[in-house]
Amino acid sequence: MHAMQYELTLPADYDMAVIRARVARIGHLLDDWEGLGFKTYLMRERGVNGSPVNQYAPFYLWNTVEGMNTFLWKGAFQGLSNDFGRPSVRQWTGLSYEEGGTAGSAALSAVRLAQPVSAGVELAEVMADAVGETERLAGEDGAVFAAAAVDTARWELVHFSLWAYETPKADGDVFEVLHVSAPGRERLPRGRQW
Repeated sequence: MHAMQYELTLPADYDMAVIRARVARIGHLLDDWEGLGFKTYLMRERGVNGSPVNQYAPFYLWNTVEGMNTFLWKGAFQGLSNDFGRPSVRQWTGLSYEEGGTAGSAALSAVRLAQPVSAGVELAEVMADAVGETERLAGEDGAVFAAAAVDTARWELVHFSLWAYETPKADGDVFEVLHVSAPGRERLPRGRQW
């Protein structure tokens, strides 16, 4: 499993209805994308749920590198780049994935918590803790799924969870979910990824 996200931070007075309309128009295009586990079309609006910014920030869980690369190199990502400029694309190696009790339900919110992995810590212990946190989040009422991944270039751990409620039971940046494409959900490996 591979996690990926890019963020488009927009002006404070940006009309976020433009993003909602864009997702309503094109969100379905990845509903059957080969190699994609999930794409969550996410948005933060300045002043809502504590967000300091207007932002469009889709988050992906990929089953295959080929699917991810096809998305990035074969035109789909180019449309976004043409409209907004090419954003930096963050990528993390998957650590764990668990489905929650509301798996398959419509998702209303998502939470992303990024944390540094401190120098000098025992990596096996930190990664095992991340797996445990994924299990805990997935077990919370209203959880659709939870995942953890790590960027070993920056030594950053990211927890990502999707919720059937507008008030998720997780710490981190809260996003509104505009659409979910999940063509390969059933093929995402469950549990610890090593």
